[in-house]
Amino acid sequence: MPRRVLHDEFFRRAKAEGYLARSAYKLLEIQQRRAVLGASMAVLDLGCAPGSWLQVAAQVVGPGGVVVGFDLAPVRAEVPGWVVARVGDVLALPASDLLEPLVQRRGPGVLYDAVLSDMAPNTSGAGDHFRSVRLCEAILERLPGLLRPGGSLVYKVFEGEQYPDLLARTGAVFARCKGLKPRATREVSTEIYVVAGGYEPALRHAPKPGGIAPPPPGPGRGWGR
Repeated sequence: MPRRVLHDEFFRRAKAEGYLARSAYKLLEIQQRRAVLGASMAVLDLGCAPGSWLQVAAQVVGPGGVVVGFDLAPVRAEVPGWVVARVGDVLALPASDLLEPLVQRRGPGVLYDAVLSDMAPNTSGAGDHFRSVRLCEAILERLPGLLRPGGSLVYKVFEGEQYPDLLARTGAVFARCKGLKPRATREVSTEIYVVAGGYEPALRHAPKPGGIAPPPPGPGRGWGR
């Protein structure tokens, strides 16, 4: 098994470039290759601490955007005025609480343009893949009350036997869906990111676990490389 290198290239770059964690470079690569964020967008970051994805999202959306993050741990870093970081359990809070910071800034009836999650379950070395899939499924089930039609989703999962099913379930309600493993991911890690765009909540019901649905008809199901 490869030895885990704690202070690698991305750790050093994060320190030098002012990012709170090396994970910033994962979202930066996802953005470079998939363009899930854009200027003036409203973005929800689930499990946002320590705040590196908030930093990246804030840079992309700019002052005309809104970036909202929730985590069980507080974000102690200084953030721009268009970023709101709250403490809370994203799986227990009602959608109205997750939307409230956005509603305060843009008025009622709004939804997010993109939902991000770099969350992972507490790892034990046994069953981590299955717990990460359950976490992603919980996020997928919450999207109708949070993400606008046409919006984007990025979430992390540990690869394993249920990964193809999760990819298919995600692709059943998005026009584009593909897995991506950023260069900043450690060699010893099994994590991969499901990146999806063109949310289509009315397209079809996502299949239940264990049943892989074929992709909906029509072109544009992936981004290529």
